[in-house]
Amino acid sequence: MSKKELVQTAKQLIASPSCCPELKAVTQRWLDAVGTAEEKEDAHALVLELMEDVNTLDHTIQFFESEQAVQMFGAEQANAMAAHAREMQASGAKWCDCPACTAGVILWKNAESLFA
Repeated sequence: MSKKELVQTAKQLIASPSCCPELKAVTQRWLDAVGTAEEKEDAHALVLELMEDVNTLDHTIQFFESEQAVQMFGAEQANAMAAHAREMQASGAKWCDCPACTAGVILWKNAESLFA
């Protein structure tokens, strides 16, 4: 993946409403460091944060079946989101398909290119 594509994906991740503040901050630091001496150090921090924040479907299902999700989204929406995640998992998917996780998986799978 080219650096230009990585930058675009990182910008999509930051713009995602489902992206947590910690991942937004680390991703922005990497974007700000692209082309500088700090780029590789910030790429390392980004990969570590992606490992922590990108959700598997197991984690996604667990969250949407929790009381916290019901409080955040309402029971109907939380149940629908859990059902969607279970359907994806049944079809063989592994990762949450929210915009943040989708962009995060792309960056994570192309981690070597982040260091190039």
